[in-house]
Amino acid sequence: MKRTFRTVIGVAMAGTLAFSVAACGNDSAGDGGEGQLTIGFVPGIASDPFFKAMQVGAEAKAQELGIRLLWQGAPDEYSPQSQIPFVDSMLTQRVDGLVLVPTDPDALQPSVTKAQSANIPVVTVDTTVTDQSYLTSAITGDNREGGRQAAQTLAEQIGESGEVFLMSGSPTATTNQLREEGFTEELKKYPGITLVGKEYANSQPARATSAVNTILLKHPNLKGIFAVDGTSGSGTVAALRNAGKAEQVKLIGYDAYENQVADLKAGIYSALVAQKPGDQAALALQNLVDTIRDQNVDGIEKDVVMTNVVMTNDNLAETEQYQYPTQ
Repeated sequence: MKRTFRTVIGVAMAGTLAFSVAACGNDSAGDGGEGQLTIGFVPGIASDPFFKAMQVGAEAKAQELGIRLLWQGAPDEYSPQSQIPFVDSMLTQRVDGLVLVPTDPDALQPSVTKAQSANIPVVTVDTTVTDQSYLTSAITGDNREGGRQAAQTLAEQIGESGEVFLMSGSPTATTNQLREEGFTEELKKYPGITLVGKEYANSQPARATSAVNTILLKHPNLKGIFAVDGTSGSGTVAALRNAGKAEQVKLIGYDAYENQVADLKAGIYSALVAQKPGDQAALALQNLVDTIRDQNVDGIEKDVVMTNVVMTNDNLAETEQYQYPTQ
């Protein structure tokens, strides 16, 4: 892939969806034309700080562009079953454009096909779908490189020797898959390091806590853990604290939530791989508006991969600016 810009469900849920999405704005959706544009934005999970930071960036960009933003997603479950009703609601309202964070590349493909049938342009952010041919853009962080950065940092911190564990998020999220791949590929360069296991939290911190508790019992000399997303990291932190091994086991996290940065300062995380969710959201809206209004279309990049920032206590003075905003 060319690198650019291194740069539930049921009656009760349907009622909630109708109310929630309508509450995001005052005008009817799908104004299009020369009037105010309405852009729908469906995150992976609305309550996650990564997506809250994305929302901050999207709202600021929407105000700058003078568009109406409909932001709505599943409150506490990262899954296609929870996400698809929100996408369907956006399409039913015939928004002018759709930004989507697919929770599964195959399960959300039909939603993109529905948007195509309705001539609604789509940009994916963070994750993407299997067939990207219709997409205006697919925007993400450099997840494979982020996994490599995590492996390099962890190897350095544990002296290139010892047992490590991979605490992943979702087996279907393309971002998680790429981080895992980058991490495991890079670890092969360190023959003294052994990867003793991998588990999935599926956006449930308690699952990560349970998995890490188990691995600590099986491998009492564990040297390090890579938690591939924020919720996996939160659950891992709880397990390390419960076991009295915070700071003893090196923990590389992904993302830069407020609590994660606080834990980095306290020495519980030994490093964080930070993304730029607000920038991803802002570019997604800009690309959709340019597409709909047929302006600057030659400047729209089909595949956008944004660089990461590795945060440690040693470089915090320069990198703390990448902490995700909460409002």
